[in-house]
Amino acid sequence: MYDMYDRNKEKEEAIRAGKRALGSLKEADRQLKSAGNWGIIDILGGDTISGLMKHMKVNNAGKCVEDARRDLSVFCDELGDLRDVEDLNVEISGFLTFADFFFDGFVADMFVQSKIRQGQRQVEEAIRQVEEMLRRLSAL
Repeated sequence: MYDMYDRNKEKEEAIRAGKRALGSLKEADRQLKSAGNWGIIDILGGDTISGLMKHMKVNNAGKCVEDARRDLSVFCDELGDLRDVEDLNVEISGFLTFADFFFDGFVADMFVQSKIRQGQRQVEEAIRQVEEMLRRLSAL
């Protein structure tokens, strides 16, 4: 079999994977923001409904983070398929660590809020990195 390397095809696959990862990250960010808003209501004297909404949003965010983790892994693989381009790299190890421990369970509302804010910062940083990588890919 022939090893036909098509740089444009590899670049387009990487861009598609990056856009999928970016979409997953943005949805995770939306869910985390919503969970944070419900968490504030809960802390300020919310009721059972606000607590349930917060936990529902945290669960939704967890699913979105897992989707983003999977999509980021595919994106990194696709970037690796691009030959002769060594400076394209998305640093996702911190994000993956966050995804591992963030949804292990919570004890107190303030702890939940702290973890939600930490998650938002990490998701926002991952979004920034993927957007930058997509700009650089488009410029190739």
